[in-house]
Formats: sequence, structure tokens, C-alpha cells
Amino acid sequence: MNKETAQVKFLYGREAVPCTFKPGELAAVLTSSIEEYVPDKTGRELVREALESPIGSERLCELSKGKNNIVIIASDHTRPVPSKVIMPEMLAEIRRGNPGADITILIATGCHRGTTRDELVSKFGEDIVCSEKIAIHDCEDEANLVDIGTLPSGGRCRINKLAAQADLLVAEGFIEPHFFAGYSGGRKSVLPGICARETVMANHCSEFIDSEYARTGILEGNPIHRDMLWAAEAAGLKFIVNVVLNSQKEPIFAAAGDTVQAHKKGTDFISGLCAVEPVISDIAISTNGGYPLDQNVYQAVKGMTAAEATVREGGVIIMLAASDDGFGGESFYRLLTEEPDIKKTMSTFRSRSREETVPDQWEVQILLRILMKATVIYVSHLPDEAIKAMHMIPAHSPDEAMNIARQIIGKPASVTAIPDGVSVVVRAAK
Repeated sequence: MNKETAQVKFLYGREAVPCTFKPGELAAVLTSSIEEYVPDKTGRELVREALESPIGSERLCELSKGKNNIVIIASDHTRPVPSKVIMPEMLAEIRRGNPGADITILIATGCHRGTTRDELVSKFGEDIVCSEKIAIHDCEDEANLVDIGTLPSGGRCRINKLAAQADLLVAEGFIEPHFFAGYSGGRKSVLPGICARETVMANHCSEFIDSEYARTGILEGNPIHRDMLWAAEAAGLKFIVNVVLNSQKEPIFAAAGDTVQAHKKGTDFISGLCAVEPVISDIAISTNGGYPLDQNVYQAVKGMTAAEATVREGGVIIMLAASDDGFGGESFYRLLTEEPDIKKTMSTFRSRSREETVPDQWEVQILLRILMKATVIYVSHLPDEAIKAMHMIPAHSPDEAMNIARQIIGKPASVTAIPDGVSVVVRAAK
């Protein structure tokens, strides 16, 4: 047994914060080998090379010829997509083939709040914000939503009118493990990115969230992924540029081309680097990868699922997420706090059909699943009473959280540390 103390740094907000462990406590540190992968090109060079050699598609400059109304779907402020690297290359490639193209950048907010101008500048830079047409999707703006058919799940698929009317629809994005869609990127630019709220709710219904295939790193058999693929094809998404990022949010890989084939190349790349075996422990500590992914509690549920996969039943999860932007939505907070009995809330969700899904139900459902397995200590900048109302224990530093966790366990505890909970795929325990 290790007789020395150990220290691990965790991504939290815009910094890496340390946590100290007693001798013998630290059973494992689960990290992605993405950090060991060092490309021989800069991020911009990787994107440019991907655009020059697209997968399963003509070059974007060829696709843009004769297309006067081109829409580029871009991620919103909650995603660390390096748009300052990707977007200039996409714009240049489009104009190489069609200098006079009318281009609109459509911000895929999904069901999130609208992106502010300051956030757009931070994302794209002042030049693009001032010189390009940018529209922000609103999932409840009925005047700008059109019906394009019925999802395999049976829900109506309604998308942003700008995308539906485009002569050419393309998207930027990034690929990371996703806690119920398998992986982000690719088809997710359309669903949930630019869909109506009712479409997102049908796709995120309790039945699908409960599926054993709706888990991190799983695409085959995943009913949520199946809907997303259908929506992207029905919307006419012809070309994507997706990157894989390291913990510094720098591109280490880029794939461009056909929506399905380019995305698969990206998921094949990342799955070879981020899959780890669980080390079942009394305490599991995770993060949401720091800023911008840990801006609210809603998003932080993703990082908790990594800890969920490696903590013992009845153990303790410590989640580090600065949450400077609050809870992540009024409905999320209300659904989580209005009923003191979490088992009763879970039963209510599971009794609903997909047409009865309510906003943010899916995120609460996953958090409740986690809370039914383990006690959660939440390290953030939020008020203590708000955290308690969400059925979690508040703390203000990793060391404080560890002291609370030790008291809960009541005996010498084993700890599994996950410095970046959204960069790993913790395989299910056999």
C-alpha cells in the first residue's frame, strides 16, 4: 500500500485545482490517452488538411458552386468548439468555390439560452462577428421552425427555417464522449442543435434515456443516435468539419466531409484514445472538463456519469463544476427540487410517453439515476442552499469535499480520480 500522500489536479472553471489524498486512498487516476497524442500540425493546419481531403464527399469549394444560400451550423457558447480555428477555413473554402455566396452562420443553441454578442466575439473573434451574418436558433420561435417529417421514434421533426431553406447546409463541431448520445459532433448539429423543443423532447424521452445503449461511447443500437442520424439526413446536412480536442481545448485531429463518414472517422479516432476500465471505489471524483463545459449544473451531469460508472453502490461521488452560469435552466432546477422523494420523481418520468416529455426531464432523470446509486458532493460557486435543494451536498474545494466524503464512508476509503470526466469513456463493469 502506498504510504505517501498523493495529489491530483482537476479541471475546474478556468483553472486546475489540486486535491490531496491520504496514504493508500488513491486507487486509480482515470485519464484519456488523448493527452499523450501530439499531432505534427497546428489546429488550423489539421482543419485545412481535412478540408482539402474530405471523406466521402467532394471538397466544400466544389459543393458551394452554384449554391447562393449557404448555412453553416455552429455550436453555441456551451461548447468549446475552436471556431476561431475552424470557421475562417470553412468560409475561405466556400468562397474559393463561390465568392458571391450568401452565407449565414446559424448558432445551434438546442434548448439553451441565446448566445450573447460578447460570447460570439469570444467564440469567433470580432472580425467574423462584424462581417458575417449570424443568426441564433430559438427552439420556441414558431415563425422560424418548419416540419421536415417524422423521426423513427415517432416524434415530429421541426427545424430552423434558415437551415431548411438553405441551398447548402454544412456544420462545424467537435467530437467527445457523450453521456447518452454516445458521442457528440456530426449529426448533433441538427438534432438537438437547430430543432424545435418538442422535437428534442421526443428524442430525449424517458424510454430512450433508460436504454442500456444510450450511454457514453455507444452508437450501435442507441435509439437517440438513430433519431439524430435521421434528422441530419432529412435536413440535408451535406458536409461537416469536426475536431477532437485535448484538455487545453486545442485541436489534435480533424475530419471533414460526409456527415456520417467523417463523423465515424472522428469517433474511431477518439474511441481508441479515451476508453478506460473502471476501478470500482468508495469515492469517485470527476469534473466536466473545466470552462466552458462546467458553467452550470445541467451540463455537469455529463461528467458525473463517468464517476457513476466507477463508484460502488452506496458510495460517494464528488463533482467539481464551477457553475458560474447557475443551474442551467429554470425547468431543470424545478423538476429536480419540487419533490423531496427522488424515487417518486423518477417513477413519474418513467410513466410518461415520449409525447409527454417535459423540458429538461432527461437531464434530471440521469442525475436522479446517479443520486439513487451514490451520494453526490457538489463543489461549485453556487449557494449552499441551492445545492442542498438539488439533493446534493455542497462543498467549496476538493479537499473540503474529500473530508465530507470520508465522514460519509466512515472507514478508510478507496478513491478513483477522473481529472476530466468528459474526456473519458469508462467502460461498464463486467
